[in-house]
Amino acid sequence: MTTHADTGAGAAISAPAEAMDGRYVYDLSEGSAGMKALLGGKGAGVAEMKRIGVPVPDGFTVTTSACVDAMRNGGTWPERLWDEVRTHLDALEQRTGRRLGAAERPLLVSVRSGAVLSMPGMMDTILNLGISDEAAEGLAAESDDPRFAWDSYRRFVQMYGEVVEGVPGQVFEDELTALKERRGMTLDTELTVDDLKELVATFRRAVHQATGRDLPTDPYEQLRRSVDAVFGSWNSPRAQVYRRLNDIPDDLGTAVNVMQMVFGNKGDTSATGVCFTRNPATGARERYGEFLVDAQGEDVVAGIRTPRRLPELESVLPDAYAQLTATMDRLEQHYKDMLDIEFTVEDGTLFLLQVRTGKRTAAAALKVARDLVAEGAIDRETALRRIDPAQLDQVLHPALDPGQAGTPLTHGLNASPGAAVGRIVFDADTAAERGKAGEHVVLVRWETTPDDIHGVAAAQGVLTAHGGMTSHAAVVARGMGKPCVAGAGELRIDAEARTVAVGDTVLTDADTLTVDGTTGFVYLGALPLVPPRITDDFSTVLGWADDVRRLGVRANADTGEDAVRARELGAEGVGLCRTEHMFMATDRLPVVQRMILADTTEDRQAALDELLPMQQADFEEIFAAMTGLPVAVRLIDPPLHEFLPDLVEQSLLVQRLEADGTSGDLERARAVLDRIQHLSEADPMLGTRGVRLLLLHPEIGVMQTRAIIRAALAVRGRGLDPRVEIMVPLVGFAEELRRMREIVVGTADAELASAGVTDLGYTVGTMIELPRAALTADEIAEYADFFSFGTNDLTQTTAGISRDDAEGSFLVPYLETGIVPANPFASLDADGVGELVRLGVERGLRARPDLEIGVCGEHGGDPASITVFDGLGIDYVSCSPYRVPIARLAAARARLETPTYDDR
Repeated sequence: MTTHADTGAGAAISAPAEAMDGRYVYDLSEGSAGMKALLGGKGAGVAEMKRIGVPVPDGFTVTTSACVDAMRNGGTWPERLWDEVRTHLDALEQRTGRRLGAAERPLLVSVRSGAVLSMPGMMDTILNLGISDEAAEGLAAESDDPRFAWDSYRRFVQMYGEVVEGVPGQVFEDELTALKERRGMTLDTELTVDDLKELVATFRRAVHQATGRDLPTDPYEQLRRSVDAVFGSWNSPRAQVYRRLNDIPDDLGTAVNVMQMVFGNKGDTSATGVCFTRNPATGARERYGEFLVDAQGEDVVAGIRTPRRLPELESVLPDAYAQLTATMDRLEQHYKDMLDIEFTVEDGTLFLLQVRTGKRTAAAALKVARDLVAEGAIDRETALRRIDPAQLDQVLHPALDPGQAGTPLTHGLNASPGAAVGRIVFDADTAAERGKAGEHVVLVRWETTPDDIHGVAAAQGVLTAHGGMTSHAAVVARGMGKPCVAGAGELRIDAEARTVAVGDTVLTDADTLTVDGTTGFVYLGALPLVPPRITDDFSTVLGWADDVRRLGVRANADTGEDAVRARELGAEGVGLCRTEHMFMATDRLPVVQRMILADTTEDRQAALDELLPMQQADFEEIFAAMTGLPVAVRLIDPPLHEFLPDLVEQSLLVQRLEADGTSGDLERARAVLDRIQHLSEADPMLGTRGVRLLLLHPEIGVMQTRAIIRAALAVRGRGLDPRVEIMVPLVGFAEELRRMREIVVGTADAELASAGVTDLGYTVGTMIELPRAALTADEIAEYADFFSFGTNDLTQTTAGISRDDAEGSFLVPYLETGIVPANPFASLDADGVGELVRLGVERGLRARPDLEIGVCGEHGGDPASITVFDGLGIDYVSCSPYRVPIARLAAARARLETPTYDDR
């Protein structure tokens, strides 16, 4: 028996399939679920149902390899493909006793796409192919139902005209609406036979007017062109966008399924619908679905009529309902998963048209997985393989109520998941003020800076016109669990006028926005939200993941609150505590600026002495929250000018004060401007920051080390167990770390000696975020107890790409045109940056076998990157607190799928 674990949507399919015997077409009786890569999801599913005796229409499948070969040849079909199609069509005609396009006992077929990985609604379908004036009359006579025959005919002309001939669908809808209005009708089902005949003629004229040619009457030409159109829909704009959003390869192609039509539009004894074996929203084991009587499948999803709830089918067609529910149970037992099924009832007889793994919410995915394990249908490892780690974001953040709909105002990058509603604010101070007063606000900025952190903390969500997935706004928002849409380029922000415009719509701080950081869409007004809730299903499944994974999972946390939340979500320590974020608090920034502006060593030390207890208090909170677990504290990283006002803004302030003649303020303003100009660099990312800053101003590192050690001693004095790791950033030369280690160790040991403590057991390590550091990791490891790969900066310095600029400029077309397969700041460039990580790991361990190695860039929360890190032998990853559960599950799946590294 083939299970979903073998053939489901999560199966690793990354290249187009080819038949062993070189064939391009298979009868349904020749297929099975295990042939999904060749027959597509729909073809393999129908073939599997036929194999086990579930009633399905007869037919055949044109393989994905035929589509791929045609695409490779500029759209020209492989030489023998049409002959194979005709051979299988002849066999279908013989089995059914019908002939395509015949006046008596006509064979009508559907031509439907079938991607390997489910892409619902993205590609094309043509129903009722083979009908004509003569065939319609023959079908009417055979069924004794002319209305059914001509209803099928008008549907074919409409679908063929739109899909194959390229006539806009609205042309047909307008004609249909106009006819119903003339007749005083509301529903399509009210149209008479004469109405439908008139509509067929009208539709055919519409095709001629739009294309300059008549709709072809040869059913074999219709079939060939329909198959070709379905092939072409693989590369439709909507299909390409869907693949990008869902990481589906572009070269898989689609299969095409040609199947005998079964008709749900033959009156009150016929119906069509879609059902799930369990509730896809909640995961509950209950009948879930919708149906329509006297309809074809497109009616259910097109919104033309309001479908009825599946349980109502029992009172309408009781025998068909009983057979359907029994078949639903049988199929779920066979596939051992929640399924999505399409069905048609023709004159009381049930046929199934499709079976596939049911798409579900994250909450439903967790419940279904847990329930199937409890029922004995699958084991825990299979359950873990079935859940997409990235989907857990839905559970951890407020989300838009799926029952509500809105029209997007604009869109940007889905930088931090979840949804938020709030009044617009244009600066961080206002956000903090209103947030403190209990008002829900959305911070709208060109781009946030470290100065805005208090505003981000107070806001419900963040919207920026500039920046990317790893911009400051995105990183900080993810760390705080705040929804964020970044890089919404349509926004025109006038901060002085306090307005933001999108097209002709101009908004002020009196307006409310809904920001959906999961999709990147922004809506005007307040849409309903669904709050997050950690369920027993969530905890249970993540517990299974912890039993399987090798890779440790820590969190990036800069506050005690972050650390508490991270531990609640399963973090095994802090892999990155950014000390500079602590400097940005409103009560500290003036002290930091005083330290930067100091003219004498004494003045600078006085400011540092004032900062020391503030930093100590911060570290105490984090050490206490993470008692018994490691906390890696990174010494100051950004250049000093980031803690000072913007150069342009300060220049304008000086000019204004000079005009006002305010001498006292002017003197200080000039001093600040002078220091900003002195500290400013052409490329601060590669300038005086990290270890370079610390070696030029060792007193800063001394103060921070004292704060770290004193905090650890204070927490230890309360009976807790601090585990201290001190991390030096941006090391590129072993000598840098040797000298910095001397400063850190000398300061730490002096503090411990003063306290009479000898067994605190702190460690000193470094971030590997420069290519040179990775290449000389053996030399650097001589002075490091641990490495932590900062893959954000390592990606920038390896690829020569500015993460803040690239995502708003060339990176988007690079992704769209396939120059790069994925955003390298969102998912690790395994061949480039990943190779440097591999070299760094190997050389570091060669020099120091007991070296602990982690990753603390944003890639630490990306499932695809985690798979690479697990294979490279990394000890742990560190990510934003709200991505910890994602990393836990992804690490387990990496172990199940690619156990390539022997545990050290």
